[in-house]
Amino acid sequence: MNTIAGTIDRPLTHDPKKQAPMKPSTTEPAGSAIPDFTITGATESCQNRTREMQLQPEALARAHMHERLHQAERERRAVSLAAARRMQRRAERASMRARRALAIAVMQ
Repeated sequence: MNTIAGTIDRPLTHDPKKQAPMKPSTTEPAGSAIPDFTITGATESCQNRTREMQLQPEALARAHMHERLHQAERERRAVSLAAARRMQRRAERASMRARRALAIAVMQ
């Protein structure tokens, strides 16, 4: 089991439900941070940005890559099926040639 903690840039998991919740700092007393200088009304709009909203582009990119992988797999299967059908037709033609050659040899 990996006991190394993840970082902000490289978290252990990208699933927000499995990430550890943010904990208050133990080194600073509560309320010691300097309040941000914000324009009135801007804090309400910032409060709306949830973790899920921030991770939406990442989830969208992951879904897009998942779909592209499935599409590539379908294309690989289609190419493989076409090659198998070509080989089957070639084998059938060779079989017919062999039957004709055998029939001609028997008739003589």
